[in-house]
Amino acid sequence: MELSDKHIVDCIQHGDEQVFELFFRNYYERLCNYANTILNDMDEAEEMVQNAFLTIWERRESFEVHTSLKSYLYRAVYNSSLNSLKHKKVQQKHEQYYKQNTAPDYESATSELMENELQQLAQKAIEQLPPQCKMVFTLSRVEQLTYAEIAEQMNISAKTVENHMVRALRFLREKLKDYLPLLIWVFISKN
Repeated sequence: MELSDKHIVDCIQHGDEQVFELFFRNYYERLCNYANTILNDMDEAEEMVQNAFLTIWERRESFEVHTSLKSYLYRAVYNSSLNSLKHKKVQQKHEQYYKQNTAPDYESATSELMENELQQLAQKAIEQLPPQCKMVFTLSRVEQLTYAEIAEQMNISAKTVENHMVRALRFLREKLKDYLPLLIWVFISKN
């Protein structure tokens, strides 16, 4: 039985997790492939799509769609992908500016200090994650395990792993947002 867009929206507004999961599963892979055609980076494409669904769920009580759900989702992923590309262009301009306008000796010493400070700040933020979320993040980003490998190791579903990663990344972005210029500077000075 296929559900109408209106029925799906109504169910999501009322917090129906089963309908939301069906909705998610129905569009996730196609949206990731679509975002990847824009970004040429599947990890980033998956993050864009996960954020789109997470935003819908977090704002479910006021979630409204005036077109088809499919159009809404593709437009949301398209817009966030374009914003990501614009952000990368800004980073590249900053990188170019810093490479041209900073002294090498000063740059390397400052970069090392900033990198140490950033590592401490990032580690402090990671320590604030809930235990299971922290473990998933560490296994993914430090140990470089896939979601499937993490799910098997922790005896949880891949979907649960994915949810933990979305929460961890959102939490860390929020905690470290004030240090974005510093992150850009350290990244630039390393290249």
